[in-house]
Amino acid sequence: ALPVPEQTGVPYASTVEAQTWTGVDSKVMHACGHDVHMTAWLGTARALVAQKSKWKGTLVMIAQPAEEIGLGAEAMLADGLFERFPKPDYNLALHVSADAPSGTVVYSSGYAMANVDSVDIHVKGIGGHGAYPHTTRDPILIGSHIVTALQSLVSRNVNPLDSAVVTVGSFKAGAKHNIIPDEATLLLTVRSYDDDTRQMLLDGIERIAKAEAAAFDAPEPEITIETDYTPSTYNDPDTTGRAMKAVSKKLGSEYVSQVKPVMGGEDFSQYSRTADKIPSVLFWVGAVEPSKYAKAKADGMPLPSLHSSLFAPDYARTIQTGTDAMTAAALELFKD
Repeated sequence: ALPVPEQTGVPYASTVEAQTWTGVDSKVMHACGHDVHMTAWLGTARALVAQKSKWKGTLVMIAQPAEEIGLGAEAMLADGLFERFPKPDYNLALHVSADAPSGTVVYSSGYAMANVDSVDIHVKGIGGHGAYPHTTRDPILIGSHIVTALQSLVSRNVNPLDSAVVTVGSFKAGAKHNIIPDEATLLLTVRSYDDDTRQMLLDGIERIAKAEAAAFDAPEPEITIETDYTPSTYNDPDTTGRAMKAVSKKLGSEYVSQVKPVMGGEDFSQYSRTADKIPSVLFWVGAVEPSKYAKAKADGMPLPSLHSSLFAPDYARTIQTGTDAMTAAALELFKD
């Protein structure tokens, strides 16, 4: 669940209050579809057990926690997931899509989701009176230059055929009209697919922040790059092709389509990042009631996104589609 008060108005809307992992009390809801995921997960297990005569091998069902904070898969691997239990030959996962009609499956081959990094920049200045800026080193001005200079990383350093995002999501400084503060804090999210591009962005952020501070003769900023990042999700093309062919046969080819990768993150990627490099596939299951989807597209209106307080999946059809798709994909891969 996410710390979001639900506003869907559905009869089963969450009224639960809980404490986040950072200790904040909040109303929570399933705004990212994980209740749907786990129900389809159980349905897949039940379907495969019921069809045991159709496959040979070992089925490993991973009930992973803490995807939303990006730490669950890493923790399970550190706890010996692939040593204490059978090591799979393939990894499969699904996720609901808030931008596709229920009854459909969409997927990407190759990169599917992004590296997700968080960076904090603590700009140090010399505060003072707003009427005498010449006696200060204004961290707001320095921070503003950092924000604008960061945009050159994507526009001038990243190959135009690659993809990347550097977003400053928070800029905090000062408390009063006429006081230049001593410091400012910038919080960044950084997205990329390729690992070399990721490192180039992180190196560039540090270089730009330090250079801008030096240009204003200010102290060097503190730059913190969170070490617990979410790596990009890569769908093995051969495995993806086999799995989606089976899903198309089950659902009908008109209900399965390939789409461009997205800049969201998913720690399912950790399972293919071990030394074994296990081929993996993550696909999306449409969760929007078809008539609502068609109307929104016709009117040019946005649909409630994942993490929205208004996200209410067309759960019955979505669960059934997810179960059918995952079961079909697993049966195909069990042929090995």
